[in-house]
Amino acid sequence: MVKPLLIEIGVEELPAIPFLKELPTIEKQWLDILENNALACAFEFYYTPRRLVLWHEVFPTEQGEKEEEFFGAPLSVALKDGVPTPAALGFAKKCGVEFSEVSTALKDGKEVLYYKRTIAPQSSKPLLKEMIEQFIKGLNFGKSMRWGFLEESFIRPIRWFGCMLGDEHVPFSLFGVESTPFSYPHRTISYEPFAYMFAGDYFERLAQRGVVLYPCRREEIILNAFKAIEAKEEGVRIEIDADLLAEVVAITEYPTALIGSFEERFLRLPPEVIITSMKENQRYFPVFKEGKLTNRFIVVSNAISDDYDLIVRGNEKVLRARLSDALFFLDNDLKKGLHYEGLKDITYLDGLGSLMDKTEREKAIALYLSKQYEERLLAQHNRLNAQSLHALMEKSVLYAKSDLLSEMVYEFTELQGLMGYYYAKEAGEDELFALALKEQYLPNSEESALPSTLFSAIVALVYKLDSLIALFSINKIPTGNKDPYALRRAVNGIVKIVLEQGIAFDISKDLKALSQSYKAFDFALLESFFLERMYQFFDVNPSIIAAVISSGERDIVRLSLKIKALAYIVQDDGFKEMFSTFKRVANIIKNMKTDEALRVNKALFENAYEHALFDAFDAVNAQSYETFEAHLDALFALKPHIDAFFDNVMVNAENLELRANRQNLIASIYMAFKSIADIKEITL
Repeated sequence: MVKPLLIEIGVEELPAIPFLKELPTIEKQWLDILENNALACAFEFYYTPRRLVLWHEVFPTEQGEKEEEFFGAPLSVALKDGVPTPAALGFAKKCGVEFSEVSTALKDGKEVLYYKRTIAPQSSKPLLKEMIEQFIKGLNFGKSMRWGFLEESFIRPIRWFGCMLGDEHVPFSLFGVESTPFSYPHRTISYEPFAYMFAGDYFERLAQRGVVLYPCRREEIILNAFKAIEAKEEGVRIEIDADLLAEVVAITEYPTALIGSFEERFLRLPPEVIITSMKENQRYFPVFKEGKLTNRFIVVSNAISDDYDLIVRGNEKVLRARLSDALFFLDNDLKKGLHYEGLKDITYLDGLGSLMDKTEREKAIALYLSKQYEERLLAQHNRLNAQSLHALMEKSVLYAKSDLLSEMVYEFTELQGLMGYYYAKEAGEDELFALALKEQYLPNSEESALPSTLFSAIVALVYKLDSLIALFSINKIPTGNKDPYALRRAVNGIVKIVLEQGIAFDISKDLKALSQSYKAFDFALLESFFLERMYQFFDVNPSIIAAVISSGERDIVRLSLKIKALAYIVQDDGFKEMFSTFKRVANIIKNMKTDEALRVNKALFENAYEHALFDAFDAVNAQSYETFEAHLDALFALKPHIDAFFDNVMVNAENLELRANRQNLIASIYMAFKSIADIKEITL
């Protein structure tokens, strides 16, 4: 038998951001609880800032039949001379049966005590309290709080429970709250509860009292209102930030989009300052016209009102105060100008000194890289000579963190780098210098843009490289899934920048050279950490990455090209048959010292198959290849000659000179592959 089931958990207003972080796992948690109680069924999860709702249109009133299995001690331990030992009797007691009812089964290759029982179906109603409690306690929002005299905690105080199975109220008490067949309307409508008579009745009565329960419907209402505003205010475009939209959906029960304005004098502020203030502090949506930020904004109100103008004016007043503060910060910062001396008073990290110390380390890295890429930099910026280029690079790194000393960045930390750009522009600094300050933290997310010039890219690289090497030098190495200093993200950023710019950067040689200026540490750990990121960076068969890494290649661009080339060839339908031949090549030479010179003496060849393979391989080596794909294709094209060689030539001949000559020929082919990838590492 089935009935509809409604569960409502009423809370004080949920903070949107921690709730949204947990949201993707909430339905899975409830589904697991249903399955563990043999009550699996379809359900919907809805939420507003004041309620979490689980709705089951069809819910079983009885559990499904369950089976439980018990495994005990091995038979050799359970029985001594045919008599059950205390271990065996204890197992039977645990299962709730006499020992005579226990059987045996194979587990991990051993015969052990075994018992299986079937649990008769039970009514689901008495289980609901425990299930709801398990669900609530299983939610992880980060921080939680206690209220009243309770020992339990939750993200916000729980104020009511509702649980209706069909038309039957399910009574229970949790978190000091008794469940009731009552819910609460929108706060603007009333603070008094309303009753509902059965599960389905809840939705109609809630909607009549100003609550839009379905988050998808609230989002639809907001987006339709945006379109209406854009149509009315001709030529304007409301910027829709997906994260902000999700947050607004989570904090409203009855959303109403309203348009407000602020004085045009505030447009003197950098657009990012205005937008950041609106989004972060007030959850407003910015309005653009002809690609430029306007002095308008959209606020999504949660109120139900006859006079929305009053709400707009209130929000305008709040925004005016914040923008006034921002304008004050801007003017103060412009008077002081960019300066970096104060960085010496800001601790970077215990063991690594101040931010000024970090800047000095970064200057050394910048000088190394700017000299390494000097030719390309000068070609891109021919107004500079070598001396002025290196001086500008040094200055860029020196001032890169200077806006951390500004009042604006103190207030809006997410604007670091960006404010340095605006202050540099205002001071008439070189465009390359200003842009480098702006782009120094890129990429700062998975979808982030990358630095737009090689000059900016170097400034971004030095920040990440110093963080990486410096933290390894004081043994702050990520472990497991813990990476408090985002060093994995730093490596990803380095790889992305190097590949985007197409510059030579050797993970071993260049990192080792840069590491000499730091406190001595185990460099192999750093190199290994860097190479491990390659497995996450490239979406290919991991053995392909291992094969390229095993070849000894450490230049990031060449690593990438080799991995892509090998992956392209491996995905071919006929590769598996072709690969068996070359796996045999790898197996034959596995005990050879391939780092020594491999001399092949044609005078020792005894048949045409040896000559054919040698000549074909010699022809492959005589050519130059524009791509690694072309080189690999040519090497794999040796398959017929290699097969014929294996079929007609005894490699491990009794004559040691002949054996060595034939092995050297095969090893030479293997080493030609290894210049791109170590074929013995590939698994299919």
